Amino acid sequence: MENNTKSNGMKIALGIALVLFLGTAFYTFDLMKQKKETETQLREEKQLVMNDLSNMAKQYDAAISENEIANNNLIEARARIQGLMDSLQISETNVKSLWKYKQRYVSLQKEMNALMEENEKLKVENSLLATSLDSTRVRLEERNMFTDSLLVQNTALAEVMENAAVLNTVGLKGFGVIERSSGKLIPTERARRVDKIRVCFTVAKNTLVQAGDQELYIQVIDPKNNILGANEQVVFGETTINYSLVSRFNYENTSLNVCEFVAGNGEEKFLDGRYVVNVYNAKDLVSTSEFTLK
Repeated sequence: MENNTKSNGMKIALGIALVLFLGTAFYTFDLMKQKKETETQLREEKQLVMNDLSNMAKQYDAAISENEIANNNLIEARARIQGLMDSLQISETNVKSLWKYKQRYVSLQKEMNALMEENEKLKVENSLLATSLDSTRVRLEERNMFTDSLLVQNTALAEVMENAAVLNTVGLKGFGVIERSSGKLIPTERARRVDKIRVCFTVAKNTLVQAGDQELYIQVIDPKNNILGANEQVVFGETTINYSLVSRFNYENTSLNVCEFVAGNGEEKFLDGRYVVNVYNAKDLVSTSEFTLK
């Protein structure tokens, strides 16, 4: 009887122990399953945070590339995101760590929204400024073109004025004369009777020429291309002129009749043939004429 009682107690104890063992094993298995599921979920959430940070970094890259002049605030914010991504990559995957990174992400998201809004305003302002600068540049170019045009016109006008402000002669005539002892002059075409060549012309009225003493160079060329009279030279820059005489007179901005005499050269004073008379104002030929002696 006593032995049966002991046997039953052992059976009961073994049954309780078996139940406790099975319960503990089941509980441990369940905990391991939950842990794996938690770790998987944490890894997935960590990857989601990493993806969000990567997308945020791409938005910053796009905003920075749109600016010709780099925005330092955007560049610094982009660097902070990269630093957080690098830190998250090597961090432990646990609830506390992941929560910290999520909080940091939220903070950076708010910062990005503010910076992007500011960047859009700057883009609008830069666009308006660029438009204004383009308009100003166009106006400056137009003004420069106008100024250049005026300069060309003024230069051309100055050249016209300079060319216009010179003495000119009209009615140039050359002919032979016989000079009587009384001073009387008798025109003649007979070469052997000519005492002098008389050259007459009218200095045209020109109000652009300064009044006062003026001079013109008279050149008389005989049939053998000899320069009659003084046959002296005067140089104007690269131009050299041989002249017969210098006609000097007082000019008062009105038409003025001028006559000069040119003597012959040598014993045979004047030859038969064609004579050419030129009048120069400095280096410029202003009048020419010819006559013939027989």
